[in-house]
Amino acid sequence: MSAAPILSLRDLSAHHGPVEVLRGIALDVAPGEAVAVLGRNGAGKTTLVNALFNLGPRVGGAVELMGQDVAGWPTHRIARLGAALVPQGRGLFPNLTVAENLRLATLRNRPGAWTMERVLETFPPLAARQAAASGALSGGERQLLAIGRALLTQPRLLVLDEPSEGLAPLLAEEIIVGHVGRLAAEGLTVLLVEQNIPLALRLCPRAVVLAERGIVFDGPGRAVLADPDLVREHLGV
Repeated sequence: MSAAPILSLRDLSAHHGPVEVLRGIALDVAPGEAVAVLGRNGAGKTTLVNALFNLGPRVGGAVELMGQDVAGWPTHRIARLGAALVPQGRGLFPNLTVAENLRLATLRNRPGAWTMERVLETFPPLAARQAAASGALSGGERQLLAIGRALLTQPRLLVLDEPSEGLAPLLAEEIIVGHVGRLAAEGLTVLLVEQNIPLALRLCPRAVVLAERGIVFDGPGRAVLADPDLVREHLGV
């Protein structure tokens, strides 16, 4: 019998301001899966992420994490259940050092396999910049710090919203395919929201395409770029 989904959405609807962006979303993500969420700008990718973490209006449907209905839960409680978000723009405290940003993630979260020492060992550039203010880091270092901070919440599900934004192509590949790919290979469930479609598909065997307020494709990532109509109509590539 297959394992219960880490994430399960049922008939999810959500708004961005007064505009309905998502309607009737149904999605299951199994333990250990790496799933890419793709779509044009404005297709609702970030709105979907916000709905998962109760960061924006969700007007209907169900969001289940680890088998529990998290409707109405505060974001910090969702995080403690085992879902971690690396937000678009990274969301760091620029005046705090690398070490302080990481330490904040440990204050109210349960202990687990991810410690500050393990994060610094996993991401050597951070170990060399522990005393530097996060606002003084390079874009790649800031992204690694945001991922490291998320790992310190001991997640079973890691959600990344546009992690390649602002990064040079080779650096984006190193972080997403290299570092995040290694985490996925170790069994961490990953939901990757990404505008760089080829990059996302190098990490994720499965892809979901959002358009017209719903899911228009859910299947093998390799099938996305093999479908010129899907690419032209819904991805704008």
